Amino acid sequence: MGASTSRGRKFEPLAVLFTCIGRRVQLLDAFRRAGDKLGIQLTLHGADASVLSPAFHRVDKSHLVPPIAEKGYVETLLELVRRHRIKLVVPLLDFELPLLAPSADRFAEIGCVALVSSEGVVRTCWDKLATHQLLKGAGIDTPDTWEWDQIRQSPNPRFPYYLKPRRGSAGVGNFVIRNAAELETFGRRVHDALVQELIEGSEFTVDVYCGLDGVPRCAVPRRRLEVRNGEVSKGVIVKNPAVMSTAMEVARVLRECRGVVTVQCMVTPPGRVCVLEINPRFGGGVPLAIHAGADFPRWILMEVMGRKPRILPAGFKDDIVMLRYDDAVYVPRASRLAPELGGDPLG
Repeated sequence: MGASTSRGRKFEPLAVLFTCIGRRVQLLDAFRRAGDKLGIQLTLHGADASVLSPAFHRVDKSHLVPPIAEKGYVETLLELVRRHRIKLVVPLLDFELPLLAPSADRFAEIGCVALVSSEGVVRTCWDKLATHQLLKGAGIDTPDTWEWDQIRQSPNPRFPYYLKPRRGSAGVGNFVIRNAAELETFGRRVHDALVQELIEGSEFTVDVYCGLDGVPRCAVPRRRLEVRNGEVSKGVIVKNPAVMSTAMEVARVLRECRGVVTVQCMVTPPGRVCVLEINPRFGGGVPLAIHAGADFPRWILMEVMGRKPRILPAGFKDDIVMLRYDDAVYVPRASRLAPELGGDPLG
């Protein structure tokens, strides 16, 4: 097929690679809709270490790659970019960001945009103690945070606390600690544990669009109504000015953010907006923000093509609810999946 056109302007076909694609079917669909709106010929590639990932079977071209922890992960992605003339790489998992951030220039050298924040941003966000120190230094409200041994050795601990790994993802290893016995038990179970002031209230995830130049343009707050396996399953858009302002300030303080950054915060009944964590990637619940009118995929594609999107900071709909449900991908020729099914699936 030849190049596509939009408003009389000619565009070359555009290939996008999503890494660690997992279950991100809704995000794929959002990029397809964005491509249709822009009138471009979009080819979606998906990379994963498992052929049992649902979204692996919903892209135009799928690629089985080594696990992130194995040597050669980045080299494999670079080879895919060269071979398929991919113009945009979208990483979707926290654990790969420390590998891709220092490699962004290597992708740029072969004509591809790696949608990843700078090494400094990724390093700070991955280390929750460093996140706390940055926010505190910038005057942004965040829970008081200590290393586990500090509270363990404290003569007057003030329970309850919240315990989490210093470097972790998806809420794995997070516990409410209500007494000294729990502090000891869970602190030994969680590697490199941190202890935080327990903040109670309404939990928000805010999608902040920073584009390719690192300038925050739009912040979309999603209040979490229900979470399953660390990812929001029910949520609602709430145009809370204080939450929006705080999230934008977080992105400004970080600097060198690229794409969409998710800021997690708690809003207490008195109205305190307390920032808990920052993830410099698309969040799992981002389809809600996109549906509400913050068309991140379209804006990103436009920037990759050298066009400047018109973004209204509050140009999204309020009070939209997302109720997620399970769906299924059906894969023919089960023999393709035999190694991960433990042998001959027909035997």
